[in-house]
Amino acid sequence: MVGSVQQGASSGGRRGKRRKGGSKPMSEINVTPFVDVMLVLLIIFMVAAPLLTVGVPVELPKTAASALPTEQEEPLTITVEADGQLSIQNTPIEDEALIGRLRAIAAERNDDKVFLRADGSIPYERVVQVMGALNKGGFSNIGLVTDTGGPSLDGQGG
Repeated sequence: MVGSVQQGASSGGRRGKRRKGGSKPMSEINVTPFVDVMLVLLIIFMVAAPLLTVGVPVELPKTAASALPTEQEEPLTITVEADGQLSIQNTPIEDEALIGRLRAIAAERNDDKVFLRADGSIPYERVVQVMGALNKGGFSNIGLVTDTGGPSLDGQGG
C-alpha cells in the first residue's frame, strides 16, 4: 500500500506547475471599462450640446442665402426681439444707450462686423432704425442673420 498514494488527477498537477514557474503577466488590455467610460461621456455630451447654444430666442425669417464664414474673434450680435427689445449679445439694452455702448465696443474691437438678429414679426422700420444706430455706432459691416430653407424667389421652391 505504500505505492498507492493518489494525487488529484484533475488539477493537482497543474496547480503545482503554476506555482513553480510563477504566473505569466497578462499581455492583453481589458477595454471594457474604457468603452464604458467613453459611452458615458458620449451620452453626457449628447445631452449637454443642445444646452450650449446661447442667445435671445427669436423667430428668424427664412431665406435661401448660405451661411457666412466664421472668424477668429467672437462676432458681435445685436438682437431685436418680437416686442422690440434690443440686446447686445445676451444683455438687454435700452434704445437710448445703444449708440454709446456700440461706440465703446467698436473702440475695443479689431473688426467692424456685427450680426443683426431680428424677429420676423417686427416691422421693417424697426430693423432699419437699428441698422442706422449700428452704422452711427461705428459698425458699417452689418450681416443680417436668417434661417435657411426659405423661398429663393427663382421659382424653384425653397
